[in-house]
Formats: sequence, C-alpha cells, structure tokens
Amino acid sequence: MLKRSIQLAFILVGATLGFYSGPELFKMLGQSPFHFGDVPAPHLIGAFLGALLLYVCTFWFTEYVVRWIQWSEERLVKIPAVDTLFGAMGLIFGLIVAFLIQPSLSELPLPGVSSVLPIMVSALLGYLGFRVGNKKRDELIAIFTMGRQTKDRGKKERELHDNVVEHKILDTSVIIDGRIADICRTGFLEGTLVIPSFVLEELQHIADSSDVLKRNRGRRGLDILNKIQKELNVRVLIYEGDFEEVSEVDSKLVKLAKVLSGKVVTNDFNLNKVCELQGVDVLNINDLANAVKPVVLPGEEVNVQVIKDGKEHGQGVAYLDDGTMIVIEGGREYIGEQIDVLVTSVLQTSAGRMIFAKPKLLEKAL
Repeated sequence: MLKRSIQLAFILVGATLGFYSGPELFKMLGQSPFHFGDVPAPHLIGAFLGALLLYVCTFWFTEYVVRWIQWSEERLVKIPAVDTLFGAMGLIFGLIVAFLIQPSLSELPLPGVSSVLPIMVSALLGYLGFRVGNKKRDELIAIFTMGRQTKDRGKKERELHDNVVEHKILDTSVIIDGRIADICRTGFLEGTLVIPSFVLEELQHIADSSDVLKRNRGRRGLDILNKIQKELNVRVLIYEGDFEEVSEVDSKLVKLAKVLSGKVVTNDFNLNKVCELQGVDVLNINDLANAVKPVVLPGEEVNVQVIKDGKEHGQGVAYLDDGTMIVIEGGREYIGEQIDVLVTSVLQTSAGRMIFAKPKLLEKAL
C-alpha cells in the first residue's frame, strides 16, 4: 500500500510539472501549439510525458523512499511523547520569531542574500527552538506544575496526600534475582513498579545469548516479569522512553529515577553507590535480606544439622535456614547428625554474618 501511494505521488508530481513545462518544450522544438478541446495540446502532452517519466523513475527510487519512511517511523515511535510535545512547542516558537523578523531581512539591500537569508534564518530558529524545547522539558514541566500547585495549594496538598503514587524502578539484576516477586507478594513494596524498555531489551539480549548460563538467567528474568504482571496484585508500568544520549543502562536508570522522582530497586552494589552519589533514592534487596535475618546472640541454643567439616581441625559446619554459616568447634564428629549447639560469638562482615558455636555439653548416647 505504501509503495503504491509513493508511485501515485510521483505520477501526480510528474504530471503537474509536465503540464506547466509542456509549452516551453514545444517552443524549444519550434512546434506550433494546437488544442484538444479547450486545453492546449502542449499541456496535455507535457503532463503525460512527465507522469510517464516519473513513473519509470519509481522503479529505482521507490524502495529507497519506502525504507527511509519506515526508518523514520521507527525512530519517531521510540521518541517519548513528552519529548515530541515540548520539541514541537519549541519549533513553533522558533518559527514565530523567524516570521516576525522576516520582513526586516527581506528589505536588506542585497538582492541575492535578501531572498535566501529568511529561509536560512527560519530553518535555524526552528531547529534551535526544537532542541531547546526538547532539552528544557523537565524545567518546563516543573514550571507548569508549580503554577497549578500555586493556584490552589491547599486542595492540591490534600489530593497529593490521598493519591501518592511512588514509582519503583526495577533494574536488570533485581529482576533476574527473582526475590522481587516474593517481596511484591507480601505487600511490603508499595507504589507502581516501573520496567523501562531498555531494561527489557537488555533482558532479551541476555536471553538470546549463546552462553547457556546467561541464557538461563535472561529467561528467568522474563519469567519473573511475566509472573509479576499476571499473578501479583501490583501496578506495573512499562516505560517506553529512552535516553539515547546515554549508553549505559545504569546511567539511564538514574536519569529515569530523576525524571519520575522515583526509587531504583536493585541488588547491584555499584549501582547502589552511583545512586547515592547522585542523590537518587535506592532500595537494595540485599540490605532488606540482611535486615530480616534472624538475630542469634551469644549464649543462645540453636538446633542444626552438621553438614561438613570445617577448615580447622575438628571443626564442623552447619547452616541456618537463611544460609548463614555456623562454624562448630569440635563438630566434625557430628557430621550428618542433628544436634543442639551453643552460640559463642557472632561475626558480621561485608560478605554476611558468620556464627561460631560449640556442641551443647551432653553425653553422647552409647
């Protein structure tokens, strides 16, 4: 359909050009004009030849034009609506300014320049207006929002208090981790979960990897997102926008958090630090996991199963349900058994919590 429309447009343009240039062609050939009814023949013949010529040209140029239109459409669809709106506003403002100064430019005493300069100035001001409107969109949104809030401050504050929607922006690592689904199920994570399109693209790229481990991780992440959308009672927003001037996904997440005034949900230590440096709120599920770990104090009694021997002579190793390792002095002889141990000390490191214990002083049954 698009290809036929382009061919029709070429034929109409060729016919129009030929209609008006036909008489000049006959004059160059020295032919006297004749008529078909009320219409001079040179116009009709020129229109026919022009339409035929451009129709033949479409066999070479149509594919290029179709590809250019499709490429332009794909690029325009990816541009966020907010960017398009404010860019168009800037473009209109720039063209209005160019229109106002055009009479002054046309009166310049330079025959060649006075006719070309208004066109160049219009193009320049239109481009600058579009770029400025696009770059200043956040400030303009803030100005418009401030104006609405000032109009009825008391009413707006009550509405904002009753209808607060906080955005939680998920990064790739926390989606692949999978624990975010369990956290959402418990209801501890409120607000709207924002899944950026560039995070989805990264997940799809990982899922299509030739490496088996990466491919499994990517597919797990996509399954987790599908589970959150279909099975859990949470609001999910797919953010279609992108920040093409930024290449790193982590930097895009930080910028999106600033635009939406939201919080980044992650388990990536480096992204956590970057968010803190740039003043963006971050929720690290590793910090949450450490915070809800059961607290074991020295002197308490714990029932565990000794799994394996430790690094030192005579030591045994056991684990709590949350994965915390317990080193048992003299526990090697109890490997494979369920025993009671007394906690002697607790060591907290950046890698996690480690508990030292010893078997409860009971005589082994003979």
